Amino acid sequence: MTLHDWSAIAAEELNPLVSRKCVHTERMTIARLYLKAGAVVPEHSHENEQVSTVISGKLTFFLDAQEIVVAAGESLQIPPHLPHKVVAEEDSEALDLFAPCREDWKRGDDAYLRNGSR
Repeated sequence: MTLHDWSAIAAEELNPLVSRKCVHTERMTIARLYLKAGAVVPEHSHENEQVSTVISGKLTFFLDAQEIVVAAGESLQIPPHLPHKVVAEEDSEALDLFAPCREDWKRGDDAYLRNGSR
């Protein structure tokens, strides 16, 4: 058993509009993402199933030729390998769960996030 204190985890600035805090467990990654209005997470895909819960703000997800607006208190489940893009409609915080663990993030192989912007 491990207790994780989010207030003690340093935020990692990925680009001027996006930062995150992560907890990696043996089988999953939990991430808190902070996106400023206008932030763009470029289209990408990954082997991980993802559930993105918007804590505050509003995010638009673009996937499968659809636009899905996810507001505070809502969650979106994204299956593995489905290409998706995200735009922050306003300053937002999201809690993302990934299974299995995001090995690419642990390796620092996440240039699509580090280069994302307006």
